[in-house]
Amino acid sequence: MTTISEPETVAAPVRPDRRIAALDDLRGFALCGIIFINIPQTLEMFDYAGQLPDVLRVFFLGRFYPIFYLLFGIGFGIFLRSARRRSPRPRTLFLRRFAALGFAGALLHLIQPGEVLLPFAVTGVLVLLPFSYLEGRALLTAGGVLTVLGVLVGVGGLGLLPGLFVLGFALADLDVPARLTRSAGALVAIGAAAVVTGSLAWTLIAMELHDIVQIRLGLMFSLSMATGYVVLFLLALRTPAVAALSWVLGPMGRMALTNYMTAAMLFVPIGAAMDLRGSSDWTTAALLGLGILAAQALFSNLWLRGFRYGPLEWAWRCVTYWRWLPIRDREEHSTA
Repeated sequence: MTTISEPETVAAPVRPDRRIAALDDLRGFALCGIIFINIPQTLEMFDYAGQLPDVLRVFFLGRFYPIFYLLFGIGFGIFLRSARRRSPRPRTLFLRRFAALGFAGALLHLIQPGEVLLPFAVTGVLVLLPFSYLEGRALLTAGGVLTVLGVLVGVGGLGLLPGLFVLGFALADLDVPARLTRSAGALVAIGAAAVVTGSLAWTLIAMELHDIVQIRLGLMFSLSMATGYVVLFLLALRTPAVAALSWVLGPMGRMALTNYMTAAMLFVPIGAAMDLRGSSDWTTAALLGLGILAAQALFSNLWLRGFRYGPLEWAWRCVTYWRWLPIRDREEHSTA
């Protein structure tokens, strides 16, 4: 690999100062919710306890992964738009990006069965790549249809992945992420629709209908809750709380791949040492999650003071562009 200085005419990642801050904040927010399900799921606490505590079941289970799916779809869409301007073969970069993600996911799967990076890579190649030839409203319609089918088929949370990937990709193609926090009215309207849909799903779930129907209603409720979380968070970014939220969550979101993988590298051995595997000690599991998140928030802030990307994000970019990319700003200046 050769080192490059990232001029506009060379295939290279978008500079950190051109990132959409709200996306990074939202990605960090999603990571915070995901860890509280990954810990008991990976450590097999579900099977032992029979069911999750109500607070996890209602507010966390299946509520944050849909956000993660959508954000990755948006990220891939932004990536391809940039690659089209910088490379004559943008989809070759796309495939390398998925291959690197799949390799990382396969490694993570060894300690965290059920991780999502490998399914992300497979879905990217089989679904997102073909649909990337569509544009605008056609792409948005395809994403909406696939998402509805994911709910109707009712095969679990991963059934939503193809639709939300394509839907996020379409939002990036329509340049929606750049306007995420500008229209409070649109956000409120979307939030109201999510409340109505979620309330309807919750009412029907309480009727104890057939299991097949319950699964579909559960997916519908998860999507509604996830949408509501996104709306509330984006509205919070319009308040004075934005500074604190961005300081904590923005760096975590910029290093989402690093934080997602290192979380498992931490909670699996620590959880085993604390005898959490197969237990029902939900309090200790929650405290472990909080401790890891606090450490990641601090580490992400400190790391990004000296580096442009997280360590795994940098490696992912180097493989994608098959070049030795600068990780520090001064490296870019010295090679320019």
